Formats: sequence, C-alpha cells, structure tokens
Amino acid sequence: MKKCFRLTSLAIALLFGSQASAVQLPDLGEASANVVSPQMEQALGAQSMQSLHASGAWLDDPEVNAYLENLGRRLLQGDPETAREPFEFFAVASNELNAFALPGGHVGINTALILATQSESELASVMAHEISHVSQHHIARQIAGQTGNQALSIAAMLGALIAAGTGNGQAAMAAMTGVGAAQIQNQINYTREHEKEADRIGFQLLTNAGFDPRAMASFFERLQQATRLADSASVPSYLRTHPLTHERIAEAQDRAFASTYKQVPDSQEYNLVRALLRSYEGQPREAVARFTTDLQEGRYRDRNAVRYGLAAAYLRAQDFSAAEKELAGLEQDKVHHPMIEALAGQVLTQSGQNDAARQRYEAALKRYPGHLQLVYDYPRLLIKTGDVGPALQFAETHLLQRPQDADLHQIAAEAAAAQGFNQKSHFHQGEYYAAIGNTRSALEQFELALKSADGDQRDQLIVESRLDALRTRQKEEQQTRGTSAQYAEKLSLPAFTGR
Repeated sequence: MKKCFRLTSLAIALLFGSQASAVQLPDLGEASANVVSPQMEQALGAQSMQSLHASGAWLDDPEVNAYLENLGRRLLQGDPETAREPFEFFAVASNELNAFALPGGHVGINTALILATQSESELASVMAHEISHVSQHHIARQIAGQTGNQALSIAAMLGALIAAGTGNGQAAMAAMTGVGAAQIQNQINYTREHEKEADRIGFQLLTNAGFDPRAMASFFERLQQATRLADSASVPSYLRTHPLTHERIAEAQDRAFASTYKQVPDSQEYNLVRALLRSYEGQPREAVARFTTDLQEGRYRDRNAVRYGLAAAYLRAQDFSAAEKELAGLEQDKVHHPMIEALAGQVLTQSGQNDAARQRYEAALKRYPGHLQLVYDYPRLLIKTGDVGPALQFAETHLLQRPQDADLHQIAAEAAAAQGFNQKSHFHQGEYYAAIGNTRSALEQFELALKSADGDQRDQLIVESRLDALRTRQKEEQQTRGTSAQYAEKLSLPAFTGR
C-alpha cells in the first residue's frame, strides 16, 4: 500500500548521519555560522525535503505523520528554548532501520525503525536524539571543524542533496562518488562526539517530557545484540549512520540508573500507528493472515490495536465486508478513537457507500474536529460526489488554522477548479507547491493566478504579495545553490544548475 524507498547509504552516512542536539546550548562560535548560515541551513533542508517528496521516500500517510508530529512536539516541550526553533517530523517509507535529521529542523523516522521499537519511550528516545542533532547545528559545526578536503567533502554532499532535489541526478552522483573512502571514515570518526552530545542532551529532553529514562539504553542494547550474529552487510543503517560504541551504551545506562525509575505506559496512538504500519507490509492477504494469527494465539500487547490493524489489512485487500465487521466489533466494545473513525469512513467510501460515509465523517468531525485524516478525507468525499462548494468552504475554513498545509491547499485547488474559479484554483495549487518546497512550480501557478480575470481586487493583491515573497525565496535558494556550486568546483564537480 505504501512503497518503500532505500535511501542512498553514502548520503545517509555523510549527511543524515551528521546531525545535531538541544538543551543548554554550548557556544558554537562564529565559524560554523560563517560556513553554513542559518538561512543556508533552512534552504538546504527545504531542498532536501523537496527531494524526498519527489522520490517517493516521504510517507504520504496523515495518521503516521500526525502522530510523529505530536510526539515530537511533546519532546520539544522538554526544553522551551529548543521548542522555539522550527521543526517538522515525518515518516519515511523504508525497510531500513534508520532515522535522520536534515538542516532546518526536518526529522525523518523510517517506518522500519518505528516497528522495531518495543515501547513509545524507545521511539521517543530516537526522536529526542535527532532533535538534539538539529538544535546543536551539527552539520554546520562539522563543516567548520574540518579542513581541506574533509570540509569540501561534506559541502559536496550538501550540494549533492540540492542537486538531487532539483532533478540534476548526474551532478548528485558525481558529488557522491567524489568523496573518498578515507574521507568517509574520517567523517564517521568526527561525528562520534556529536553522537555522544546528542545522547546526553536527548536524554534530558526524553526525561523532561516524562518518558521512561531507561528507553535509550534499552534500545541501544537491543540494537547491539541484534548485530552480534549479523554480518557487516546486514548491520542496521541506524548503527552505520549513528556509530554505537560500548562507551555510548555505558553512558546511557549510567544516566538511566541515576534517574528515578518510572514505568510509562504506551499511548493508544503508538499502538494503533504500529498496527497500521504492519498492515502495509507484504501482500494484503499475508497481512490479514498475520493479524488473524496474532489474535488467535494471543500475541499482542494491545488487542484492540491488532483488531484495528486487521480491519486496515482487510481494507487493503478490498474485503470491505470483513473490514466493516471488524470495525463494528470495536464499536460494540466501545473502543473509540479518531483513527478508527477515519478507517471506517475509508471503508465506506471505497465500497461505494458514499451517503453512509458522509454521515460517518460528519459525526466523527463533531467529536474529533482537528483529526487530520478526517479533515482530509471528508472534503475529498464531497468532491467525489460532486458537492464541491461545501468541499471548498470546508478546506478554506481549516486553512485558517493550517495556512501551510499542502494537502488542504491541493483539496481547495481541486474544488475551486471544479467550480470554474481559476484564480482561486491556481492560488491554492501554488500554495501547495510552496508548502512542499517546489518554488519554481509555485511561481508558475501564482503567475497564472495573476493572469486570471475571475478574482476581485483583494484576491489580486494577495496573489501579488505571495509572488513577491516567493521571488525573494527563489533568490535565496539560488544563492544557496551558488555556494554549493563553488564547493563542487573546488572538487572538479559539475555545477549544480537547479530549478
């Protein structure tokens, strides 16, 4: 149901593994900011995210991403200073056990890692570690702390991500292959101090947010045990990009022993999200069989989550009656959650029961008005049934609270186009592209909106204002690419032309 994507191991090792930290920020000095400015970090992060979106690596699943976003925000509350920085948390569809942080506060968690955790606190410990990589600006410090070819190799990798994000695959490959094996090893050695720093500060975030202080150590230990019998080719990506030493494990254990014992129950969302991800694995009927066997043999921690996963697997297998029966059983047992309501709406919609689906969505939205899967699915149903006016009104109402929500803008663009509102349709499509970092396509849409004659003077002024803002952003992105091109030139690499 969701396609997996294997991220380039070299890119992960040099960029995704060279990440950053939080709480009690040390003096970073002027050197790192002079090499990679905060503006450049933001631009690099935006370009990298565009690359992830374009490649299909980013998991397009509102339930999973909303959960990670909420968990990340909970962790950020452990340090008010870090919480003021921009962050985005999202899932990556990959069977590689890994997590990474990009410049500008983008934190990605592979679906395989979510499934590998045995508690919500373990997942939170990984996310806290990545948050700490970001808040400590490790990429900027890494470049500033190197000299000669080492610094240039890191800069080349940053340029490679930009090239990949702009569709310049040849330049990206040249940048990646231009980094020698010895430089890679030096880079990994350099990041071990960053890893220890991210462990220490991440632990503070973890415990301040109320999670189990033993979680980081327990996850490290299990990773190490899992690799003792494995050959080097099967070592989890997380250990290749986050070098795990006996010293790091011992320090994590010492921190846990020095903390007050606290058993923290997993949230219902954690169990439901893991069940949803399990329903995506393998062929649909294989997923159904796995959940059925788990229920029959009692192999579960949360029975209701397994029943939800079985219903999701039935939906994927297009066995709508079986999915409805499973969901009806949950309702009869008074198990209520917005994820269950959203799944029920999808079952009704995909089985052609549009009227029943609309009633289910409207009732669910009264109970859970801000649940994103419901907020996205309801107007899409309205568009499907031709009720485009209420769909546009619904989307634009929710955009008042979520003005940079790409999905809502795309829904609004489709509803506006169906009504012949050309300027409004181009405007929302432009905002969609702007939200995912595709500045060039956004500018094209806003220019089309400006040429449309069906908007009033106020709408024209809004479009002109957005055009000006995006042209400024485009100039900043071009300046960032120019800096990366200079690094590439020193390495005799092709210039990164970009979009």
